[in-house]
Amino acid sequence: MAYHIQVKDLSKTYRVPVRKAGLRSAVHSLIRPQFSEVKAVDNVSFTIECGEMVGFIGPNGAGKTTTLKMLSGLLYPTSGEVTAAGFTPWQRKSQYLKKISMLMGNRSQLQWNNTVYDTMYIFKEIYGVSAEDFKKHLGELTEMFDVGDLMNKRARNLSLGERSKCEFMISLLHKPGILYLDEPTLGMDVTMQLRLRQYMKEYNQKYGTTVILTSHYMSDITSLCSRVLLINSGNLIYDGKLSSLTDKLTPFRIIRLTLEEENPPLCGDSLQTGGIPAELIESNGNEYTLRVNKEDAVKASAMLMSRYALIDFGIADPPVESVIDKIYAEGITV
Repeated sequence: MAYHIQVKDLSKTYRVPVRKAGLRSAVHSLIRPQFSEVKAVDNVSFTIECGEMVGFIGPNGAGKTTTLKMLSGLLYPTSGEVTAAGFTPWQRKSQYLKKISMLMGNRSQLQWNNTVYDTMYIFKEIYGVSAEDFKKHLGELTEMFDVGDLMNKRARNLSLGERSKCEFMISLLHKPGILYLDEPTLGMDVTMQLRLRQYMKEYNQKYGTTVILTSHYMSDITSLCSRVLLINSGNLIYDGKLSSLTDKLTPFRIIRLTLEEENPPLCGDSLQTGGIPAELIESNGNEYTLRVNKEDAVKASAMLMSRYALIDFGIADPPVESVIDKIYAEGITV
């Protein structure tokens, strides 16, 4: 199978200067500097098919951004091999750079003193976009992001959210075949995040763009990516479906129910004496949240519905955030 991105034993080690506090140590470090080696990425391997949207998640300092920088050609690896769209990224060939786009939520591509439109035009020239395609695609993006009134504003006069939208537009302007997205929704309001996710689904289906997405907003990951790569301390510890990760690490389900007011209050004792295999974890008025083992979910649900008058009832998996937090907090090897 011809993969769009192939990564084999990719590693990046930084040489970091170290010294103790104080003037004496500062002077000594100038004469005889000392260094330590920090492995940001350690023998990471994975493959991605053309058109896949993959979530790349991990805590701060796990190696996500370093990996994306090597895939985009911004950094040379210490060792390992990468092939993306048939190219070696760090050779920085123009044919490859025109096929990709990298958006970093904390880095700006906008020219500070230029208007937004002028910056767009500069990138049109850089990527060799035809006048016809530029006009058509910029019009689509302007409408989608609702930034028509921003095009003649200087970048320095934009808010964080407005800059985020314009940065995303720049990344999509030349219709890249591969998108590296590092915290792309940083600074966007909830409404725009929802619109962007929907647009990215449609964009992926229309153009078959391969996407690697990192985000601390798990809603970005769960709504766009069925597959995730989980990295911690530079090591890839999971590669697979997000749903499988939840099933593997959380052998329980969450039941949320709202009782009619004539019901007696639901408490831990009433569950225990009633033989209902569930644990009460939260209550607010007549609204309750229970935890139950997966194998007991059907039985517990049937017992609750037969014994109580319900206004609302639902069963759900535990939040993805709690699953990820469990992996990092407990150092679980998936």
